[in-house]
Amino acid sequence: MPQKDPRRTEKATPRRREKTREEGNVPRSEEISKVVVLISGVIGLRIFCKFIYRNLLGLFNFIFSNFRMDITKSSTYYLLQYCMKKLLILFLPVVLIIAVASYIAIRLQIGHLVTTKVFKIKWETFNPVKNLQNRLMSLRTVVEISKNSFQVLLVGIVAYFAIKGQMKYLPSLFYENIYGIITNMLLIIYKVAWMLFVPLIIIAIMHLFYTRWDYEENIKMTKQEVKDEHKQLYGSPEIKREQMKRMQKVVMSRMMQEVPKADVIITNPTHLAVALRYDIKKAPAPMVVAKGAGLIAKKIKEIAQEHNIPIKEDRPLAQALYKNVEVGETIPEEFYQAVASVLASLEKFRKRYGK
Repeated sequence: MPQKDPRRTEKATPRRREKTREEGNVPRSEEISKVVVLISGVIGLRIFCKFIYRNLLGLFNFIFSNFRMDITKSSTYYLLQYCMKKLLILFLPVVLIIAVASYIAIRLQIGHLVTTKVFKIKWETFNPVKNLQNRLMSLRTVVEISKNSFQVLLVGIVAYFAIKGQMKYLPSLFYENIYGIITNMLLIIYKVAWMLFVPLIIIAIMHLFYTRWDYEENIKMTKQEVKDEHKQLYGSPEIKREQMKRMQKVVMSRMMQEVPKADVIITNPTHLAVALRYDIKKAPAPMVVAKGAGLIAKKIKEIAQEHNIPIKEDRPLAQALYKNVEVGETIPEEFYQAVASVLASLEKFRKRYGK
């Protein structure tokens, strides 16, 4: 039996699951469908037993009443056509119940799925040597053979004991009418089916868990596959870093363009710089138009000196504004007094308010 690829240790990503599902590969237990067909069929027979009896009785009466008629091409065709119509009418309600129950069982297992990729020809499946090797040397084959063998054995044992229990009544059927024969036949079938329900349901549930476990194992991914998928969806880390650098340059350029419009630069004095602008027509409180640390702070101060913008040293205020206020935001109310004292010391605001 081939060993599982040790590299496939990662759970399938949502994208891998979606892609696998689009290909029609979904976890579905055939045993659940078999049990549903059996149960719905028995229920259908129980519901329509009188209807089936009436039609069977009519069919038998018709066949036996015409048994001695001349066998010709036309009479044989007519008899065959009549029997097929009767049998169709006889089993159609039960078949419809089975079809609806099977659809519900499949829908509950796989949900809504519409795909045409299942019809795509996979040429690798035409390799008989590889297919035979995969089938003979796989856990799935061992499980399926064991399951099917157990089911055949189970059905045989149940049918044997069910028929054995009815053997003592079989001689009396020679004296029964059509109604008695049909009733006994349906009774045996009904009894065998109900005796099979519990073990088949247990097998179906176990097979469902195995199917889902096997599905999860088959769609596992290697670490490299996860990385490759992440690159396809979000781009490589190198490209993302480059894009981030470009974005930072754009943001930095726009921020530096706002520095000449500032009213004052508050510094730390060397490590931090926060540029403030107060225009009551645009905002009710002073706004941070630029801020930075290290080289960015140095650049802000250089631009401020070039445009004769006042630079005020206030270590606590600079640190507080840098940590708590983003670029483009107005200062919070708790900083009003400290910022107002700085602005009041500026010649621009002394002239504006006549101080």
